[in-house]
Amino acid sequence: MPNEVLLPDGPGSPGLNDRGYQLRSDATGGRSIEPTEGARSFETTGSAYDSFMGRYSTRLATRFAHTIDFDLVTTALDMGSGPGALTGELVERLGASSVSACDPSTTFAAECAARYPGVDVRVGRAESLPFEDSSFSLAMAQLVLHFVTEPRAAADELRRVVRDGGIVAGCVWEFTEGMQMLRAFWDAALISDPSAPDEATTMRFGRSGEIAELFESAGFIEIVETKLTVRSLYHSFEELWSGFLAGVGPAGSYLASLDDRGRDSLRKNLFEGVGEPTGPFELSATAISARGRAPE
Repeated sequence: MPNEVLLPDGPGSPGLNDRGYQLRSDATGGRSIEPTEGARSFETTGSAYDSFMGRYSTRLATRFAHTIDFDLVTTALDMGSGPGALTGELVERLGASSVSACDPSTTFAAECAARYPGVDVRVGRAESLPFEDSSFSLAMAQLVLHFVTEPRAAADELRRVVRDGGIVAGCVWEFTEGMQMLRAFWDAALISDPSAPDEATTMRFGRSGEIAELFESAGFIEIVETKLTVRSLYHSFEELWSGFLAGVGPAGSYLASLDDRGRDSLRKNLFEGVGEPTGPFELSATAISARGRAPE
């Protein structure tokens, strides 16, 4: 009997279990999954994500893809796809039928599937990818490794689903200084609450060498690290603030946990921290990227 794999299903569809996942049979040997802690802060709409992080991740996807020689790629996996910033870039380069995507958030997986018809989108954890061995010549993980519960297991899964000689690549924001939006938010939060869960101290893989070390531990070779910088234009401070109010990711979840006084204090600190803008302004974001190759 084939194993059961949890796949996204459309809103209001019958057969959803108590976590909002659809159980279906699959012959690939995939394993049943549970939602991860990281995924719980991303059970939101694609439009909410776009207003908060998508404005950066879409631009980053183009820069990230430029680090790959696509002459060597026939099939690709976007691990931790979210609503599909990188998936769309891969579709542009390879065509939908050559691209697969996977995310633990049911809402994001459904959004990705709706945006990119023909892409094989599945709900699944990085530590237990619902794909056969040696399925892809390229596997990419954009802005997801720092949310993975068991990074080494995820790296081993990437090695399993990538063919011998295939390429793996990952990137995350450089949290200490490189991602201005998040840095400004957590600096503002720490003024009022020194115990605020600053992503620079709570997240992994946001420093040079960390992704490369993870890939090396899983047996990948010829690892190269680089930094990728993008920028986003905000037409007003309110546009920046509304992104946090959407409740996306650790910053949005933290803001939602505050009472009115705490939110007002953080807003004031953030406004001052980004220079008290009265009109349009830009913020930059730098990601640390690494790629490697599976030995033949």
